[in-house]
Amino acid sequence: MTKCKKMALAAGALALAAPALALPAPSAPYLAYGTEPFWNLRIGGGRMVYDVNDEPPLSVAMPAPSTIPLGRRYATARMTVEITREGRCNDGMSDRYWSETVKVWIGRRAGRPLYGCGGIRVSPPTLAGSRWKIVAIDGRPVSGDTYFLQFDEGRLSGQAGCNHFSGPYSEVRPNLRPGAIMSTRMACPGQRMVDERRALRILSGPLSMAFPRGDVLVLAGRGGTLRLSSDN
Repeated sequence: MTKCKKMALAAGALALAAPALALPAPSAPYLAYGTEPFWNLRIGGGRMVYDVNDEPPLSVAMPAPSTIPLGRRYATARMTVEITREGRCNDGMSDRYWSETVKVWIGRRAGRPLYGCGGIRVSPPTLAGSRWKIVAIDGRPVSGDTYFLQFDEGRLSGQAGCNHFSGPYSEVRPNLRPGAIMSTRMACPGQRMVDERRALRILSGPLSMAFPRGDVLVLAGRGGTLRLSSDN
């Protein structure tokens, strides 16, 4: 076989393979949650499935969405769903926030809908009222009930392996300024005491806040870095 024929066959094989390579990966199902009553919604695999408490789930074929202001609508005879982006969405029962507001009507779109949230987790508008697990101190993974930070209005508290501590703080995104932190004085063995000293050093100065995901918070300053995960 001549060199030109080999090149032509290779080009043809690449041309046949290209469409397969260009196919997008299947997307993950869309999940939404609501309260009063507690319900969840799953959209994916050609179905919309609504679950509430202990009742049998309602499953309908997923229609093509239509465009509405700020979002999209899925309308069927048995269930109608609207998903819109109206700012952070909170379920009213926790400190979790989501990217989209979800409204569900059982049947056609009439009367008052069920309200919920869906999409991706986003950062809370303020740290007040939130609780976080400390999962790494200066890059070293930690875990357990004695590693956490709790933020109340103007005051933080927590543990970093050993003693309980608390103090004031102010928050102006993306900056966090802890005040003087007071701690109990119990001695703890080994690494837990080292972890505490490092964490208190980090919390002793101004910090920058970053949210790689809505349920992950990174506090960084001259003293080092704390990585936290939402406790809800």
